[in-house]
Amino acid sequence: MTHEFWFIVGSQHLYGPEVLKEVEKHSITMEEGFNASKILPFKLVFKQVVTDPSQITNIMKKANSDDTCAGVVTWMHTFSPSKMWISGLNLLDKPYLHLNTQFNRNIPFESIDMNFMNTNQSAHGDREHGFITARLRMRRKIISGFWQDDTFIQKIADWMRSAIGALAAKETNIMRLGDNMRYVAVTEGDKVEAEKIFGWAVNAYSVGDFAKMVNGVKESQIKDKMDEYLDKYLLDTDNIASVKYQAALEIALEDLLKSGNFNGYTNTFENLFGLLQLPGLATQNLMSKGYGFGPEGDWKQAALQVMMGKMSKGLTKGYSFIEDYTYHLEEGNEAVLGAHMLEISPLIAQDKPKISVHELGIGGKNPPARLVFEGKEGDALLVTIVDMGGRFRMISHDIKVVKPFEPMPKLPVARVMWRPMPDMNTGNEAWIRCGGTHHSILTYDLKAQHMADLAEILGIEFIHISKDTKIEDLKLKLALGDIVYK
Repeated sequence: MTHEFWFIVGSQHLYGPEVLKEVEKHSITMEEGFNASKILPFKLVFKQVVTDPSQITNIMKKANSDDTCAGVVTWMHTFSPSKMWISGLNLLDKPYLHLNTQFNRNIPFESIDMNFMNTNQSAHGDREHGFITARLRMRRKIISGFWQDDTFIQKIADWMRSAIGALAAKETNIMRLGDNMRYVAVTEGDKVEAEKIFGWAVNAYSVGDFAKMVNGVKESQIKDKMDEYLDKYLLDTDNIASVKYQAALEIALEDLLKSGNFNGYTNTFENLFGLLQLPGLATQNLMSKGYGFGPEGDWKQAALQVMMGKMSKGLTKGYSFIEDYTYHLEEGNEAVLGAHMLEISPLIAQDKPKISVHELGIGGKNPPARLVFEGKEGDALLVTIVDMGGRFRMISHDIKVVKPFEPMPKLPVARVMWRPMPDMNTGNEAWIRCGGTHHSILTYDLKAQHMADLAEILGIEFIHISKDTKIEDLKLKLALGDIVYK
């Protein structure tokens, strides 16, 4: 489905029909300019100039019922009395952006008169509109500036990605193969509250039934999947049987995901009934196609990966599930080594990944095939969602991915080495103090502002750990969060 955003411009009849014609003309010019910029990832569609309560209520109802509408963007060209907006805004359940701009960049000092003032009074109208959205306690984004500036349009583009993430949440169905890893805390959570807040549907399915599907995969299907693997990756093993089994796992997994309309899934090495291997290469290749994944039953990160994947549409640097694995604590050269047993997406690979087969060491099954690679260097963001009991918290952490300091020839997994901001000790303490999980989603494309806007749309707490983070300030923010987001 192709999504779009609706552009609705506020005015009133007080200024006469000629002014309303000019307002509509300006609105269409702005719509065309926004879309022609090629900055917006989705189309902005001008709908109408609204001038009375019934128009506003009707257009908001239409926005709610139109599945292609991913959000509403408003701007007050003239003064639009805000009581007109109450009914419509109360009904709206789509992400909401209020633009604070005006059609003309500069005041025409020589020619300005009362007619110009009455027609071009966004400074007046946007404050009236700002009051009613504040009075209604609306979750909304406000962007101020001149509409033709690339920086202004880029902020709209970033918010659009956040809105798409919120929309994707409502369409996220996670399949859990088995249950959570026993006794692990962070992978637990309230799935009913998650469906209420995010829209995620998370349900468990039998590993045994999945194993039967794996055994039923045809050799011709496996051959086609092997051809795909050899086209995308380098083969670095003689254990072809293991690679073929991963091919069968992936084919069965994707059939199961498609048949149940799932866009993400979880599994755990503690529940592999009927399977010969834990899915490794199979999971990695599915993640590269946009499916979300969470190991050890971590359905929150699987769903988050789905959302962030939809938010990243058209961006190219990549994203993946990741886990903080081990530290390098050399003084002045500290870093974290992120990895997982098997399941890191090749979307973040620096070079063409290699297919390798090695013992897993846990789970008691045959050695699984997996992709081995180093992650891309550059600025990145870690994001996780945790259940704080009756509410959720999103945590983001700015990091810099670096080249591993030395080769790791005996570590046959995909891995990423990074430096946390603002420094190793402060960054790690901040993450742990927030309750951040050892599982997160790493993205090179999305920034903290994308995630902050997404959290605001969803109405959940957001914490950003950055170069400016100070622990005492963070303690205060967390204490306030316990009050605000109770």
